[in-house]
Amino acid sequence: MKRMASVIKVKPEKLELYKIMHQNCWPQVKQTLSECGYSRYSVFLKDDMLFSYFEYTGDDYWADMKKMGEDPVTQLWWSICRPCCEPLPTRGEGEWGALMEEVFHLD
Repeated sequence: MKRMASVIKVKPEKLELYKIMHQNCWPQVKQTLSECGYSRYSVFLKDDMLFSYFEYTGDDYWADMKKMGEDPVTQLWWSICRPCCEPLPTRGEGEWGALMEEVFHLD
């Protein structure tokens, strides 16, 4: 298991839509996340920043992200949710939310 986090900006005019979508997350999207190694997934909001935390249980993160991106229901979900966000210019290649480096952990 690997702890992972990312950050992205949310557009103020799209915040309510983003919240509604995530308060009513589609079952197929949840299933795909689980099938792609996501567990203990949370999204937090502060001002215009969304911080997400999840535990990845797969063996190949980028292969699982490719699989997730090929799911038609997830593609539809993203077509609604992605316009709500503005990726950081410092994100890595292939990232939507900028992945973060873990610098401390306490069990």
